[in-house]
Amino acid sequence: MLYHRLIQNGTAPIVASYAEKTEQDPAIARVYAQANEIADANQLKVLHAMQKCRLSDGHFVDSTGYGYHDIGRQALEDIYAEIFCAEAALVRPQLISGTHALAVALFGNLRPHDMLYSPVGAPYDTLERVIGIRPAEGSLAEYGITYKQTDLTEVGEIDLPAVRHVLGAFPQIKMVTIQRSKGYAWRPSFTIANIENLIAEIREIRPDVCIMVDNCYGEFVEDREPIEAGADIIAGSLIKNPGGGIAAGGGYVAGKRKYVELAATRLTAPGIGGDVGPTLGMTRSLLQGLFIAPQTVSGCIQGAVLTSAVFEKLGFPVNPTPAAKRTDIVQAIRLGDAKKVLAFCRGIQSAAPVDSYVTPEAAPMPGYTDGVVMAGGTFVQGSSIELSADAPMRAPYNVFFQGGLTAAHARAGAIYALDALYKEGMVQL
Repeated sequence: MLYHRLIQNGTAPIVASYAEKTEQDPAIARVYAQANEIADANQLKVLHAMQKCRLSDGHFVDSTGYGYHDIGRQALEDIYAEIFCAEAALVRPQLISGTHALAVALFGNLRPHDMLYSPVGAPYDTLERVIGIRPAEGSLAEYGITYKQTDLTEVGEIDLPAVRHVLGAFPQIKMVTIQRSKGYAWRPSFTIANIENLIAEIREIRPDVCIMVDNCYGEFVEDREPIEAGADIIAGSLIKNPGGGIAAGGGYVAGKRKYVELAATRLTAPGIGGDVGPTLGMTRSLLQGLFIAPQTVSGCIQGAVLTSAVFEKLGFPVNPTPAAKRTDIVQAIRLGDAKKVLAFCRGIQSAAPVDSYVTPEAAPMPGYTDGVVMAGGTFVQGSSIELSADAPMRAPYNVFFQGGLTAAHARAGAIYALDALYKEGMVQL
């Protein structure tokens, strides 16, 4: 029925037929089934957390001003802590993005002369100025906090011998940061098992360091989260996976209480910490989004898998491949041509419920080095749990597809993108 409706709405029949035949592969059906099984497990995890924390209608009353004694905010944070197996959580609409949540955790827990270490290569583009890899006023570097990284091997694996050497050679390392998702890099995203193995190696040499995982795009993709793998603290955005497409903004930090409290102090002020912060009427939507997030994430995975499959069959390198184990919702396709990237993004934009008539173009974006094209006609500005695609406009011209509030919309997005390329003569079917 999906493919019939797409043809009625203008999709080229050959494109719809090609995608339908691709999706009939039993291997694709198995991946879809696995995603649904994980969603069911995570749905129960969320349900039981809300029940254990005795979530009540009374928690939905909003607070203003200082937000003192906000029982809804406390319930929200208790539920996040329970879901992510953390001692405490900071979940606030005042956290603007994943980058902001990570910055709060970094600045809160690092001090002058400390070193931040990444054993998984370079961080996501927007963190480069936060850290000071690229000069910026107010960066960690300006506070005398140094940074070191160990690049991945040529095949995108963690270079454990090099990691061990660095941990032993630099006693000033205070914090280790692990980026779960690939970001704009062409590498595998790290599974919970990968992260667990890496953390075990780190603990053998430096049991004293704080280990933080950038959990953006990864929540609810697997049936475990990074704290269960030994991480001390995690951070992410509510307009990605855990907001379920309902949250209108916000971010979270969760983990050991001492690290979360230091992050809260950075968000507000010393001596105040997490005791203030109005919810401004958002508590209900943040919790409702969290409740449906496992199912939303499952739909995103199905769209990513279909995208991977249709473009791999056409000869484009894809990361991950269709049958690979998923640990985030991001699907990368190496299109190899700027015009193809723009056409792909035009296809995604045309599939949007909002601003479907807009033509996305590459432009400078705050925090990025290269011009970036972003397609996303979303109900929440910048929401990447909703159907979206983006790409830095640099060789080898990889595009990154993610999101979809429903499985049908996520799958349709893949077909709209392919249809745009086909109609512009950039692919042959």
